[in-house]
Amino acid sequence: MDDTSAAWRAAPLRPNDLPVMDLSVTRADDGSILLAHGQALEPFEPLFLTHLDRQARAQPHKTAYARREPGGAVARAPWRELTYAELHERVSRIAGWFEAREAHGQVLLLVTGNSIEHAVLRLGAIAAGVIVCPVSAGYVAVGGEFERLAYVRDLVRPRFVYAEKATDLAAAARLFDADRHIVLCATADDGDTLALPVLAIDTLLATTSPLSGASDGDPDAPAAYMLTSGSTGRPKAVVQTQRMILSNLHQARQVLGRAAGWSEHMLDWLPWSHVSGAFNLYAAAVFGGSLYIDDGKPVAGLFDETVANLREMPLPYFCNVPLGYGWLVDALRADATLRSTFFSDLRLMLYGGAGLSQPVLDALQGMAVEETGCRIMMTTGYGLTESASGCMAIYFPTDRVGIGLPMPGLETRLVPLNDDRYEIRLRGPNVMAGYLDNAEATAAAFDDEGFFRTGDAARFHDPGDPTQGLAYAGRLVEEFKLASGTWVRSGSVRAELLAALSPVAADVLLCGLNESYLAALLVPSPAGLAAICGNADDDPADLRDHPAVHAFLRERLGAYNGRHSGNSTAVQRVAFMQRSPDPQRHEISDKGTINQRIAAEHRKEEIAALYAPRPGAQVIAAPPP
Repeated sequence: MDDTSAAWRAAPLRPNDLPVMDLSVTRADDGSILLAHGQALEPFEPLFLTHLDRQARAQPHKTAYARREPGGAVARAPWRELTYAELHERVSRIAGWFEAREAHGQVLLLVTGNSIEHAVLRLGAIAAGVIVCPVSAGYVAVGGEFERLAYVRDLVRPRFVYAEKATDLAAAARLFDADRHIVLCATADDGDTLALPVLAIDTLLATTSPLSGASDGDPDAPAAYMLTSGSTGRPKAVVQTQRMILSNLHQARQVLGRAAGWSEHMLDWLPWSHVSGAFNLYAAAVFGGSLYIDDGKPVAGLFDETVANLREMPLPYFCNVPLGYGWLVDALRADATLRSTFFSDLRLMLYGGAGLSQPVLDALQGMAVEETGCRIMMTTGYGLTESASGCMAIYFPTDRVGIGLPMPGLETRLVPLNDDRYEIRLRGPNVMAGYLDNAEATAAAFDDEGFFRTGDAARFHDPGDPTQGLAYAGRLVEEFKLASGTWVRSGSVRAELLAALSPVAADVLLCGLNESYLAALLVPSPAGLAAICGNADDDPADLRDHPAVHAFLRERLGAYNGRHSGNSTAVQRVAFMQRSPDPQRHEISDKGTINQRIAAEHRKEEIAALYAPRPGAQVIAAPPP
């Protein structure tokens, strides 16, 4: 049976029986198009503590957050769980501690990964009017002069700093001052390693009274400073309010409904220093779900943890980045037990952060049909730090990879470019008012009608039928010129090339700036290499040079170039990266996607080898047309 002919597994979207499609389309004389959801955003409570109060009363014994004890899923360690009654009590005490120190409006810098203590401290700080600024744990793990951390410190000027363990902050402790900064840690067992005042969260909870007031905060005051990726310069701090974040949560709830599982149980690794991960942190608390923190991620040596968790935990809803889905497809193909468990209760999958490869989507749906007889609804969460999180979604059944349509309350303005694409601009209650202490960048970010300029491009799947949704068409700032002056739409070329080279390539670094033709460095997929060579036990580094792999790449490049013969789309040479993208060097983001500009800067020698007059044996050239 053709996978696309299989029925869709029931997914209870639109909990209030909204129409399947309700889209407003307005076309202007200048060629721009305004898209909006036909339904208004429903009323919601704009303060987190209001929602926590309700959940603690309604389901005090339900798990709110859980994380494995040391050892993780691979070692079958038990889960440490925090109930809603316990969460509410701890959040209230954390808020009371900040209140006693008159910390309203001050900043808490969270330099840590995802944990129960992180969730408690973050929600408690927001409840007390303390502004949270989460950064990746890599900010203190990189070493050297800690330039990124020093920059953020000077930008947000924190009074409080949280690290899971004091030793995590030890190397970077010289960036902070004992007279100005208070360090908070999960426990104080190693607090004497820092020449800074250290307070343990467990001590704080045991000695502090709960917040004196109820949910009487200001929903429009700054609640979080969320950092942009910094892919085109130094990160900017987006000022997020509780109303902004909660409007985004309720936008998604209104169109994805119960299918998303935010009121049930979730397993997620996405970092809370990024808005996609933060969305799930907040969604669990607001909608009463149980968030199980996955300590795995789609990198070598850590994805086994995710697989072990998924093997024992059926999920109604699963969220990951495209790279993670690529790893998952390989794992599902190799593990019948994992396939059976993963698809048993699944009714919605979500990807975000970048475009999903069509072959990966097709492989997922093929296995879903084999296991369940049905296809599984796949959605996306297109958005940015400046829009709180994903604010466009696929809330209609489709087999096409895309970014969907606006959620309720959001207006999407599409400004025509010089081709079939449009620049995406956004306006709505979930869109930021501006960047912290950066009036120039704030002014440049908005057009005359108050729409935020995303810098992303999109095209309609069907220009004659906007209800079919939009497809992502690249980030404008990542486009570059060849030596001929021809512009390369790097986003669309990269996506098409990645699809053509699947399953051997897990990701692609597109090259060609000021060169006469396009080339690419490939991130190898160990499982894909093994599948081509039939040597699952061999070292992937050896398989990269296997004759079967080179023959496969030449054949696929020839087929790709046959469909994309133009100078700005055809790819003449490829080679595998000599080392994996390094998150410590910022070549790969917390979401698992390659930072094209930074990776290219770090790999000048590898790129030069692609363009050598007499390339080495590791370079695979496309066959002549």
